[in-house]
Amino acid sequence: MRRLRLGMVGGGEGAFIGAVHRMAARLDGRWELVAGNLSSTPDKAARSAEAIGLARSYGSFEEMAREEAAQEDGIDAVSIVTPNHIHVPVAKAFLAAGIHVICDKPLTTDLETAQAFAAECAGYDAQFFLTHNYTGSPLVRQARQMVSEGMLGNIRLVHAEYLQDWLSRPADPENVQAAWRTDPARTGGAGAIGDIGTHAYNLACFVMGETASQLAADLQSFVGGREVDDNANILLRFGSGSRGSIFASQVATGTENGLKLRIHGDKGGLFWAQENPNELIFTPMGGVEQRITRGGAGAMSAAEAVTRIPAGHPEGYLEAFGTLYREIADHLSGADSAGLETVPGIAEAVAGMAFIDACQRSSKADAAWCDLTS
Repeated sequence: MRRLRLGMVGGGEGAFIGAVHRMAARLDGRWELVAGNLSSTPDKAARSAEAIGLARSYGSFEEMAREEAAQEDGIDAVSIVTPNHIHVPVAKAFLAAGIHVICDKPLTTDLETAQAFAAECAGYDAQFFLTHNYTGSPLVRQARQMVSEGMLGNIRLVHAEYLQDWLSRPADPENVQAAWRTDPARTGGAGAIGDIGTHAYNLACFVMGETASQLAADLQSFVGGREVDDNANILLRFGSGSRGSIFASQVATGTENGLKLRIHGDKGGLFWAQENPNELIFTPMGGVEQRITRGGAGAMSAAEAVTRIPAGHPEGYLEAFGTLYREIADHLSGADSAGLETVPGIAEAVAGMAFIDACQRSSKADAAWCDLTS
């Protein structure tokens, strides 16, 4: 199969996630980055393109969508790695031009915009994908398989936490990443819940195979003068009767990127931690704790399908992103005849915004229980 042609909007000088997407897309040799509008500032876009050897550089995403759609060797898909408030306008431009969209999360700044965009997506031939990258980790795939096959029995409890400390002080205006993530105009007022809380929620729902029906959220802004939340404690109720909780914080001093998932059923429990992603702990009810390793004894078909290298050779953050890019490429190339079941799309994008919306409504109502409306 030929390598698919990829474009990128955002990800220029000072950006973090754009470089991650570029590395992940290259990992399995399925994509070639050929075009980009790497910054909303034309001069910066040109410098950024030159720095990575990108030949086709555009001064705006509108120009890029128009020109790439008209070229015989135009891009097959575009990767959107801008701040949240730009995601939907960029996605619309490329989808309307017949170009598939791979978008970083969360989808946008408010639920109403997400719902309207989702309705529009039904009218496009091009497809929309969302990069909740942790769902690409082999042992997360295994955890999902174990739950779906009943190895944990009826799920009673799920707990996800995502702890960081990098925003424990006021954001440095020179730090591009901190500046936009703490700007309510560019995030829709969602701080930690949008940046990392959506990851924790999506991870829990992906493994459970179910989205929450209600939540109660207590959001705080501990850093003086900050206009978005930097800490969140959230309770979840699921239609199946399961109960859950999410703890998401970017002011948890002494933590780096502590994403963890615990699931407990009436037959057993699971524990997975992103900082040690090659290990999954399974404890059957009344039994001995079992350590399952990626590529090792106990690995099941869902994990093996996305495992690249032998056990003991760590796979992590980039490889999980790479798995999503590979699966999208397989799907678009026709190699995935069964269709996509594991790559997040527009439904997951709207679910993430419904989660943010319900958290904000609940917290404003003194942590009252709120329905999730998607």
